[in-house]
Amino acid sequence: MLLLSFSLPMGDWFLFGLLLLPVVATLLSLVRHDHWVWRIFDFPRLQIAAISLLCMLLNELFQQSDSLLFTCMEYVNFACAVWQIWQISAYTPLRPKQVQAYTGTENGRTISILTSNVLTPNRQANKLIALIQQYQPHIFLTLESDKWWEEQLSVLETDYPHTVKIPLDNLYGMHLYSRLPLKDAEILYRVREDIPSIRALVQLESSEWIQIYCLHPMPPSPTEAEMSTERDGELLLVGKEIAKTHRACMVFGDLNDVAWSDTSRLFQRISGLLDPRLGRGLYNTFHANYPLFRYPLDHIFHSTDFLVCELKVLPHMGSDHFPVYGKFQYAPAADLIHETPEATQKDHAQATEKIEAADPIQKS
Repeated sequence: MLLLSFSLPMGDWFLFGLLLLPVVATLLSLVRHDHWVWRIFDFPRLQIAAISLLCMLLNELFQQSDSLLFTCMEYVNFACAVWQIWQISAYTPLRPKQVQAYTGTENGRTISILTSNVLTPNRQANKLIALIQQYQPHIFLTLESDKWWEEQLSVLETDYPHTVKIPLDNLYGMHLYSRLPLKDAEILYRVREDIPSIRALVQLESSEWIQIYCLHPMPPSPTEAEMSTERDGELLLVGKEIAKTHRACMVFGDLNDVAWSDTSRLFQRISGLLDPRLGRGLYNTFHANYPLFRYPLDHIFHSTDFLVCELKVLPHMGSDHFPVYGKFQYAPAADLIHETPEATQKDHAQATEKIEAADPIQKS
């Protein structure tokens, strides 16, 4: 067999370029740099794996030359596909569940949450209101909500009298509505003066209190933050705070990061929180309009003293994100059956470095 030469047919050159693309994408995802050019490859792992396999098939069908290099590239593509699939495999039913299911009846320790990035210019508020009325969550959170959205959602305030409202026109507005009493609710600007988060205590119907954190950091992208530094720093700052409190808690919102990224996994180890999607599914929420390019950007994490009753992605409501609904059972004894993610000394050092690089306004 001949090595690659400049005398190859144009079709083979095209095939070689196709075979090279997923390999380059996989290698770029391995680069530990905060710039969006690298971090963007954390997202499409399933898509990269599919492209690798498709390129292998096209090469088998259409390659005209007899070159060892093409065979080698096929093996490399297969390795890339396997590696990419392995990265997301924990979020499939093929792997163990991190959070055990609750099969008992609902009671005063049950809490349900609906979180939705509404997309500021979206004017289909009626669809979200209908979903809230259908699922009747104890708490719902809207992200990217401005004054218009606040006015539309006001019809729900009879049922949701406890609120935290932050109407903004910069795509980082945030509104929290709760049937359950709130205490010590705070609006925090952790890393940027124009990007809020919410921290509050919620009283369950059993009269027990749990801590909640509502987050929506800026994503690394060519149109928003050039680097992932602030997003990572905010998430890890919250993680360190949670680790110090030793309180039952939940973190939810649009974190602008995929569940399987290094930062998300580091956050779990630093905070000790669990991800109910592990062992259950991807629960992709973005982009709602492009079925082939969807990722799990909207999250609900919780402490080890919760069991999951229900978790689902809800129907399209006009935004580029699907809403997420989760129902959980507060069960302190569950701490004995769940394995708590643990951070190493290296993890703590890495988290501290990322937090310092983000230069936070408010430190835990």
